[in-house]
Amino acid sequence: MFDDIKTFFAELTSGGKSPTRFEPDDYRLAAAALMVHVATLDANLSETERAKLHTLLETRFGLDAADTDALIDAAVAADREAVDFYQFTRLLMRSLDEEGRRKVVAMMWQMVFADGDVTEFEDNVMWRVADLLAVPNRDRIELRRQIAAGRDPLDEST
Repeated sequence: MFDDIKTFFAELTSGGKSPTRFEPDDYRLAAAALMVHVATLDANLSETERAKLHTLLETRFGLDAADTDALIDAAVAADREAVDFYQFTRLLMRSLDEEGRRKVVAMMWQMVFADGDVTEFEDNVMWRVADLLAVPNRDRIELRRQIAAGRDPLDEST
């Protein structure tokens, strides 16, 4: 199973996409924009949240530091221009399988918990995005529970 997860992330990070330029149809940009959105619901992207976002994107998508910074900048811009979540969730639905979409929700929960506080607005956004990504409620709730308990559901060593 762990090899399947490694393979999945390897496939996600390859596929002919240029890591230095993130096009609007790049699922990594869509996922990052959703993470930026939940991180900035209560304010601007704090240094703590930006560091957490940087670590998540660099680790999960296999990017170097410069490419990760470029992805964050593109995600912030995409989030500012977005009218709703649909443009991002539609792309993720087309690009990722069920497990991949579940992983995006897990990364979003990690961003929500980055500042140590979960607001009612963040919880509501998580519910709506998970629903648009066809992630079942029980999975969304279980991912939240695991991350709140300090466990990383995407970490193969736990």
